[in-house]
Amino acid sequence: MTRFTTGGDALAESLIAQGVDTIFGIPGVQLDAACDALYYRKSRIHYICARNEQAVTYMADGYARSSGREGVGMVVPGPGVLNALAGLATAYSTNSRVLLICGQVDKCQIGKGDGVLHELPDQTGIIARLCKWHALAENAEDIPALVAEAFRQLRSGRPRPVVLEIPPDVLAAPIPADLAIPSYVEPEPVQPDADVLRQAAERIAKAERPLIYAGGGVRAAGASEELTALAHLLGAPVVVTENGRGDIDSDDPLAFDQVVFRKLRETADLIIAVGSRFVGSFGGELNVNDVPYICINADEADLTGPRHPEIAVYADAKPALAGLVALLGPDGFAYQPGDRTAEIAAAREWSDKTLAQLDPQREYLDVIGRVLGKDGVFVSEYTQIGYAAAICMPRHSPETYIGPGYEGTLGFGFATSLGVQAAAPDRRVVSVNGDGGFSWTMQELSTMRRFGLAVATVVFNDGYYGNVRRIQNGNYGGRVFSSDLTDPDYMKLAEAFGIAHARVFDPEELGRELEKALASRTPTLIEVPVANFPSPWNLVHEGIPTPPALPPRADRVPRE
Repeated sequence: MTRFTTGGDALAESLIAQGVDTIFGIPGVQLDAACDALYYRKSRIHYICARNEQAVTYMADGYARSSGREGVGMVVPGPGVLNALAGLATAYSTNSRVLLICGQVDKCQIGKGDGVLHELPDQTGIIARLCKWHALAENAEDIPALVAEAFRQLRSGRPRPVVLEIPPDVLAAPIPADLAIPSYVEPEPVQPDADVLRQAAERIAKAERPLIYAGGGVRAAGASEELTALAHLLGAPVVVTENGRGDIDSDDPLAFDQVVFRKLRETADLIIAVGSRFVGSFGGELNVNDVPYICINADEADLTGPRHPEIAVYADAKPALAGLVALLGPDGFAYQPGDRTAEIAAAREWSDKTLAQLDPQREYLDVIGRVLGKDGVFVSEYTQIGYAAAICMPRHSPETYIGPGYEGTLGFGFATSLGVQAAAPDRRVVSVNGDGGFSWTMQELSTMRRFGLAVATVVFNDGYYGNVRRIQNGNYGGRVFSSDLTDPDYMKLAEAFGIAHARVFDPEELGRELEKALASRTPTLIEVPVANFPSPWNLVHEGIPTPPALPPRADRVPRE
C-alpha cells in the first residue's frame, strides 16, 4: 500500500498524476522527505541519480525534447540550484518542457541570512529570471495544486522550464489523508484568431514563390505533419533552423538547411516564418532581403520588434498550420503552385557546393547519420563538428536532433544524451563532443554505466578550445592565450569507469565502432583524434569572415 502522510508523498503522487515516470536528481538533506516518498514508489517513478546537478537539468532537457513529455529534475538548494542553472538556462533557450523541483531552507529561515546549510541570499530571485513560471510552496497542502499549475504552464503557450521550490519542513509536514490530487492537465495550445489566419491565407494565396522558415516551435507543437502538408500544397521550399532540424524530413525534396536561406530569399516573394524567433544570429532583425513575411508564433514577444511582419499570427504552430492547409486547399483559396523546379534545383546545387567546405566534418556526420538510421537521435554540442551539424546534419523527425540552443553551454551534449536514452532505452543515441566541452560532464560516465544508458559517446579531440583559439589566432595576431588543453587518456578514463572504448582515426573506422556499440547496446566512449577542422562560422553566422586556419598540434595529428 502506498504511503500518503507527508508533503513529500503529496509531491510524488502529484507528479504521477501528471504522467511522470522518471526523475533526474541528486539526493540531499533538504530533499529527504521527497526522496523517502519516492522510495515507496520505486515501481512507479524511476529515479536516475546524477553526479553533478548541472547534469540533472541537462538530462531532464534531453528527456523532454526527445520524448515530447516533460522532463523533471530535483536538486538541493544553494549550490545544487546554482549548479543546475546552466541546464535550466539551456532549457529556456531551447523551449524545453522541464520542471525543476528545488529544495529550500526551512520556511521560517528564508531571507533571514542566518547562514544555514545551502542558504542563498535570494534563491527565489535568482531562479525566477530563468524560467517561464515559478512558485514557492509554503504549505504541504498547496503542493498538489502547485504541481498541477506547473504542468499547465508547461503544456500551454510557449514551452519553457518552470520551477517549484519546496522547503524541507513543508516536504516533511503532515497532510490530510483525503488531500485531493488534481487529475492530468490537458495541453492548451494557443488557437489562432480566425480573421487573422484568414488574412494570412489570403496573403499567401497571392504569393507565387512562398518560402517557409521553420523553427523549434514546430517541434514543440508536434506540427511536422502540418508543416509538410503546407509545404507540398504550396510547392514551397522549407528552411529549418537548428532547433527546427527534422521539422520536415531531410530527405524531402523541399527541405533545406538554414544556410540555404541566403540563396532562396533571392527569389522568394513571401516568407512564412513559423515557430521561430526569426532574428539574426546575434540578435537584431534577420536579413530577409526586403522580402515581406508572415510570422506565426505562440509567444507574442516574438511577433514584435526587431521583427516587422506584414501579418502576425499569435498561435501554436499545429492549429495555425492546419488552418492554413484548410484555407488554402481545394475548399478554400485553392492555391495552385507554379513550376519551381529550376529554382529549387539551383538552391540544391548551391547548397551542395557551399556545404562542401565543411568536409571532413560532413563526412563524419554522414557516417553518424547512416548508422543512426531514420529513428536514431543525434545529440550535438558546442564544438567544431557540432557547429557543422547545426546546418548540415540530416534528420528525419524533430525528436531525432537535439542541439544546445543559443545559450551555448559547454558540456551540454553528453549529459543531455543520457536523458534522451533514459526516455527511450531501445533507441539508438549518439552524442558528439569536443574534448573541451566533454570535460564539463565527463563524470557522468558513472551515471551512464550505473543505469545502463547505452549512448555511443564520441569525443573529437583536437587538443584545444577550438573556437576560442581560432578567434584568438585570427583576431589578435596569433596571440593565443590559455586555449590549449591537457586532456586525459580517454581510453584509460573509459576503462576506469568500466565503459567500452575505442580510438579511431577516420570516418570509416568511426562508422564501424558506432555500429558495434549501438548494435550491442553497450555504453561506449569513442575518441577521434583530429587536426583542426575548417571553420564553419561564415556559414553558421552570416556576415562573419572565415578566419585563418589553425596549425594542428603535433600530438593531435591523425594517424597516417
